[in-house]
Amino acid sequence: MRRSRRAFSFICALIGCVAVGCSPHHDATIKHAVVAIAATQPDPPPPPPYHLHLNGIGGYRFIDKYMLVGLQDGGVTGDVRAYDWTGVDVGLGALLVDSRHREQAKKVAELITEIAREQPGRRITLSTHSAGAGIAVWALAQLPDDVNVDSILMLAPALSPQFDLSPALRHVTGKLYAFYSPYDGAVLGLGTKMFGTVDGVKTEAAGKVGFKMPTTADPNQYEKLVQVPYDSAWMRLGNIGDHIGTLNRAFAREVLAPLMLTGQLPRIATAPGKKEPISFPPPRPTSKAMPTTIPATAPAAAAATPAATMPATAP
Repeated sequence: MRRSRRAFSFICALIGCVAVGCSPHHDATIKHAVVAIAATQPDPPPPPPYHLHLNGIGGYRFIDKYMLVGLQDGGVTGDVRAYDWTGVDVGLGALLVDSRHREQAKKVAELITEIAREQPGRRITLSTHSAGAGIAVWALAQLPDDVNVDSILMLAPALSPQFDLSPALRHVTGKLYAFYSPYDGAVLGLGTKMFGTVDGVKTEAAGKVGFKMPTTADPNQYEKLVQVPYDSAWMRLGNIGDHIGTLNRAFAREVLAPLMLTGQLPRIATAPGKKEPISFPPPRPTSKAMPTTIPATAPAAAAATPAATMPATAP
């Protein structure tokens, strides 16, 4: 009887050892193995950058293509897109038709929001020329609170100098670089004094005289604004300070691209140098880029929807 009890106790102890001792050891081994495998897996690559260009009232032209190709030459990679917001109102119509401004600003805001939410953490940058600056600032002001862009190149902006940039700057995590030139007198001097800026003020535009912070603006947001006056040394790069000088391919490669990538404005020597010859149509970029950006003429996705189908909302 005593031996039977000992045998029974031994069997119970053996079963307990298997149930309590072996199972946890087995689970721990699996857990450590999973952790070890996870530790050896490389981090997924970051999403490719996205750059969107908004042209002026003349529509998306070869000068815009030159600038985008120059950005790629200078090291701007990822998905480089252009969005022509002018539609059937090319020229003064694009400048003066407020309903188009509202429609297109809404479309651009929706496009940026879609890009940002499809791949969170994606670097998004913008460039604008002339009246495209108005579409950009109205679009940024409509973005949801959780959607931002990294930086903006604002080339010869056809906005009034005291236009309040605060609502747009709230959605810029980096800097807004505004290039202006006192030699842009024909378009952003006489032209905007006669016909008005894109925001409807008959005055010399910010692309000629620079932005002036209005009293209603948020000073903290204006710290993101970096104004870049014309430098005569840029003549070597084909930028003579006129309305389209900043769109020159060499200027985009040597000045705009490094500024976007590093936040530092390159210094260009004033010694005479050989200018880059102009060819038509614009050449392919020298840098390796995604197939959709060679040359940088691929339209933004939102362009597929006719502007006339979009409801008009105030910017």
